[in-house]
Amino acid sequence: MTPHRRTLRAVLPAALALVLGAPAGAADESADYEAMRAQFAAAIDFHVRLTAEQTGVEALDQPVLDALTRVPRHAFVPKPLRPLAYADVPLPVGHGQNISQPFVIALMTQLARVGKDDVVFETCTGAGYQAAILSLLAKRVYSVEYVEALARTAAVTIERLGYLNVEIRVGDGYYGWAAGAPYDAIIVKEAVHHVPEPLLAQLKPGGRLVIPVGPQDGVQMLTLIEKQTDGSLKETHVLPVRFGPLPGGERI
Repeated sequence: MTPHRRTLRAVLPAALALVLGAPAGAADESADYEAMRAQFAAAIDFHVRLTAEQTGVEALDQPVLDALTRVPRHAFVPKPLRPLAYADVPLPVGHGQNISQPFVIALMTQLARVGKDDVVFETCTGAGYQAAILSLLAKRVYSVEYVEALARTAAVTIERLGYLNVEIRVGDGYYGWAAGAPYDAIIVKEAVHHVPEPLLAQLKPGGRLVIPVGPQDGVQMLTLIEKQTDGSLKETHVLPVRFGPLPGGERI
């Protein structure tokens, strides 16, 4: 699957083809982004349906689809890349990071099954796009980013767009955010060799943890971990993915 941090050499040609086929004006501020987002959300849902046999996710729930339709992805990418904002590809946001492929963001969000009264923690804020998606689904979102410059930019964008239930700070995602715990859902957007114990400790009984587990320089398995009411863990392997490594934390 598409990596979170990697060269775009393999995906930009296809994305450019989508842009060249887009309506006139799609590259400038007058573009009909609302219509583009509606088509974009439908395309992502179709991608999810196509992979249902592999992932176990038959379709996106309506609230997730609504969030994809409402959140302006173009506002989270550098201006020169805005013509590509509604293509199903990752895009660079600086400091060696990408805004993740929308299909992966949607799938991880769906697996987390976020409810309106839920408190959610995510790692790798990046540009802040997934935090914005989660903000429309949850009561409260706590997000940490290892790169200070990215955290600052994301916080400014999130505030400007009015997602007031999101709190962003510079931090090491391996250790979570204890002050906001326990969490109904946790989404980790970097590769780990093992599931961090601090995150399991901060996950509420009945909560869901979505995380790519595997070698940090290869293919990982997107994994859903559900914490049972007795504290035991149910683990489901969902899909092979490629994410960049979790910075900081512990290493094996």
